[in-house]
Amino acid sequence: MKFRAIAAICAALAFGMVGPASAGQVVNNIVKQAIPDIPGKSLTVNEVLYAPGEATPSHTHAKSAFIVAYVVSGAIESKVNDGEARVYHAGESWTEPGGAVHSICRNVSTTEPAKLLVINVVGTNDLPRSTPIK
Repeated sequence: MKFRAIAAICAALAFGMVGPASAGQVVNNIVKQAIPDIPGKSLTVNEVLYAPGEATPSHTHAKSAFIVAYVVSGAIESKVNDGEARVYHAGESWTEPGGAVHSICRNVSTTEPAKLLVINVVGTNDLPRSTPIK
């Protein structure tokens, strides 16, 4: 229940920060903080701005992570593990379990920017939050 409240607050913050994306992918760290009543866990919130056609390279997250990705604007195609690739539009979200392979995450538009809010609860000692797949 506490996590849902945190996610809702983060989404509300993102709506107040809507602005144009710059050329290329930009990641803005909004929150990085230990969670006081969950020892050993931290909350990170990142805003990912995608230029038209921009993509995040394939990556994995720490095994202790739980991720919520919320599309603030535009449309993002995502594929996690063996699931099917799906396009998420503004207002839609998906979750990722720890250790998941995130093979596709890209702005589907070739003309408009997109914005993604990534909320991550992770073991405090399990940073970096993501590791590129080579």
